[in-house]
Amino acid sequence: MLTLLAAAAVTIAVAPHAVAAYPNPGPVTGDVNVHDPSMVKRPGGGYLVAHTGNDIALKSSPDRTAFRNEGSAFPGGAPWTTAYTGGSRNLWAPDLSYHNGRYHLYYSASTFGSNRSAIFLATSTTGASGSWANHGLVIESRQSDDFNAIDPSLLVDDQGRWWLSFGSFWSGIKLVALDPATGKRADSTIRHLAGRGGGAIEAPVIFKRGAYYYLFVSFDQCCQGASSTYRVMAGRSASPTGPFTDRNGVAMTSGGGTEILASHGDIHGPGHPAVFADTDHDILAYHYYANNGAALLGINWLGFDSAGWPYAH
Repeated sequence: MLTLLAAAAVTIAVAPHAVAAYPNPGPVTGDVNVHDPSMVKRPGGGYLVAHTGNDIALKSSPDRTAFRNEGSAFPGGAPWTTAYTGGSRNLWAPDLSYHNGRYHLYYSASTFGSNRSAIFLATSTTGASGSWANHGLVIESRQSDDFNAIDPSLLVDDQGRWWLSFGSFWSGIKLVALDPATGKRADSTIRHLAGRGGGAIEAPVIFKRGAYYYLFVSFDQCCQGASSTYRVMAGRSASPTGPFTDRNGVAMTSGGGTEILASHGDIHGPGHPAVFADTDHDILAYHYYANNGAALLGINWLGFDSAGWPYAH
């Protein structure tokens, strides 16, 4: 049985002369065990969540607080992915959005520690389990590549252009242009957005607010239960293709990033952010680990300070 965590914030230093109180997640109830969550507001009200799990796990919520399991996107399995998963049905890090009357689901197939990976696309008019149509491969990476094709995230920019950011470890975070008519690649160009010289960086999401596109990523180690050191970092750019820099002006291609959320108190390794605009607030969703090692859904409001830098509250 899940125990709701206390709402006290812990104050930690995040930069010289700057102190931030990282909030605990807001209250959530029900089926809140998740890893790598993505959340979208339904056009008719309520919310749909997709997250890592067998055949891509689904959840729903009427109010962004109470969640219940809704089965999987592919209850009959996804055999087109098994060449990348070694036969496992565990599919990773979906990105869920709603455009032109359809839910779009970009998701990853791989094995831990390998860059023999792929990102696929499926769509559905309802989002229900078993309703998802497979549209096939979007991009793959091979062992000879310097990138890893997992952790996709779709951005539709102010000009209506579609972009897919992705990446994990290796040379970092990449960006490809998509054709809005198909959701597949529009050209062969792979742009470089962020990296840490082969170090731990993954799970990008780009979000537009005001004059800037904000690139959120996760630094450090996921998937180690309460020992995880995952944390959410951000940079910004006037263009969705970069260059992205952090609050101190350090390029994200050179390891830059401003910390937005990190471990505090009973909240361990918060990361793999999903960001979207709701009617009341901008929302930051993520997973974190409880003291017992369970991976749980975290939701906070996302604000922007007077200098235009994001913070969780």
